[in-house]
Amino acid sequence: MTTAPPPLVALPRTRLRIPHPSTAAAFTVRPARRDDAPTLAALSRPFVRTGALRERPLSLYLAHAADFLVAQAPDGALEGCLGLRVHPAAGVLYNFCVAPHRQGSGVGARLLQAAFSRARNRSLTALFTATTGSGRLFLRHGFAPVGPALAPAAWARSLDPARGARVLACPL
Repeated sequence: MTTAPPPLVALPRTRLRIPHPSTAAAFTVRPARRDDAPTLAALSRPFVRTGALRERPLSLYLAHAADFLVAQAPDGALEGCLGLRVHPAAGVLYNFCVAPHRQGSGVGARLLQAAFSRARNRSLTALFTATTGSGRLFLRHGFAPVGPALAPAAWARSLDPARGARVLACPL
């Protein structure tokens, strides 16, 4: 009888994401104010350059600041944002971004949970969003792909087919 240990099996390498020491727990999620508009535009700009977000003028951020939730670091810096536009019975999440150096820290999940709470407080029955990316965070939080015909009509008409975005929905 041999007591040799079993052979080692090579496991696939995975990339371990170590959250930044200033984790999501240290952030405050709050409604955006009109004076946050320039920072919302600046926070969104890198994602516009990559094609992940549509370009929006500063005037939109000024006019619709009340749509947005922001993640604010203890030093006052805004590190993420998410817009929630209310349509009859449903809401649309848009312009969701987290500063690249904060991604993977839980800031996005905190923003999304705050949006769920805001939507429920407004008696919305579903949330919709469109993404050109993987949508992993949305999928992990109960969203599923749907046809644009199920989404609020005005918003669905505003989608640019050339971007190839997938529409996702989550019942509340």
